[in-house]
Amino acid sequence: MKARFQTECGEFEIRFFLEEAPRTAGYFRDLISKGALNGSTFFRIVGAENATLRKDNPIEVIQGGLREDDAQPVAPIAHEPTSETGLTHKKWTLSTARHNAGETFGSFFICMRDEPELDFGGKRHPDGLGFAAFGEVVSGFETVKDIFARRESDEYLEKQILITRCELI
Repeated sequence: MKARFQTECGEFEIRFFLEEAPRTAGYFRDLISKGALNGSTFFRIVGAENATLRKDNPIEVIQGGLREDDAQPVAPIAHEPTSETGLTHKKWTLSTARHNAGETFGSFFICMRDEPELDFGGKRHPDGLGFAAFGEVVSGFETVKDIFARRESDEYLEKQILITRCELI
């Protein structure tokens, strides 16, 4: 199953890893089917030069979707670590943002390079459980690169990038 994201920078498509990560991929499929990501934004772009959080383990990602304070039309899910799914955070991987395990909030990120510190046992999250990979970008790579190129001096954007529509295809 795939989804298409239409943004102010262009569009890209993702493929869900429904067999490998059924909880997390299903969670984001359900968010998209409810229209929850329409009108959301890419609100955070982290690069080596602008990282303000966890400078000890820098990453390169673009983060978008719902924010913690947004309405949550799909209930949080149990954490699905890469140790269970066999997935890794390679370039173009989609993964869910979280605080503690099981605290999803409709926010996802796309890895702009291989990010092994985001996998189970990695040092990016203090609990070592890593993040839950659930898909990959399959087309529109130039759009994703254009979004990443719009990073600012701080990783949280003043000029957020609109996701006009997100639909299952």
